[in-house]
Parts: sequence; structure tokens; C-alpha cells
Amino acid sequence: MEWITWLLIGAAVLWLVYRFTTPTKGVQSISTEEMKSQLGKKDKQYIDVRTPGEFKGNHIKGFKNIPLNELPKRMNELAKDKETLVICQSGMRSSKASQLLKKNGFTAITNIRGGMSSYRR
Repeated sequence: MEWITWLLIGAAVLWLVYRFTTPTKGVQSISTEEMKSQLGKKDKQYIDVRTPGEFKGNHIKGFKNIPLNELPKRMNELAKDKETLVICQSGMRSSKASQLLKKNGFTAITNIRGGMSSYRR
């Protein structure tokens, strides 16, 4: 009976890992290196979903700081028809933000894998 419990716990852990590492359908995923070639383009909008303190400490020029917890009430600041590139510290919050944007009618969303932790100027 104990092995069944461990089997169920293992299955739950695998499901969570899969759920949080698999990109949302309709959301593109790029590396920070790939992102560099897209910086500064007028047809795109750049969102950093980290906290204001994290953003103040280090950010990429051109990114607007909209913390993940404020995103639901600040989506009106964004254009739904522009490609939206989303970054955070590691890629987890930006993935959640990308899902939220997708659910709210944004059509072109790109999550930046690895986030600021993998960004090298």
C-alpha cells in the first residue's frame, strides 16, 4: 500500500514539472540570445513582470515594468494586436504572464526562456 502512495506522489510531481515546463499553446518561447535581435522594434511591446525592486536593480532598456500581480488590472496599458515579449527573473513568472495574456485575447506572445538570469549584454 505504501508504494501506491509513493507512486501517486511521483506521478503528481511529474505532472507538475510537465505543466510548468511545457509552453502554453499559442505562446512562442525564445532564449535571451534570440531576444536581442528583436529589441527596439516598434511593432513589439516589451514587458518585465518582476517586482519594482528587481526591475530597478537591473533591467533591459525598452522593457516596461508591470509586475505579475498587477498585470490583470494593467492589461489596458498594452495593445492586444502587437507582439508582446515577456521576461522575468527565471522564466516562471513570464510563463504565467504569457498564459494570462493568451486567456485575455492577446494574439502574439513570446515568453523569454531563462529570463534575466540568463541574459548577458
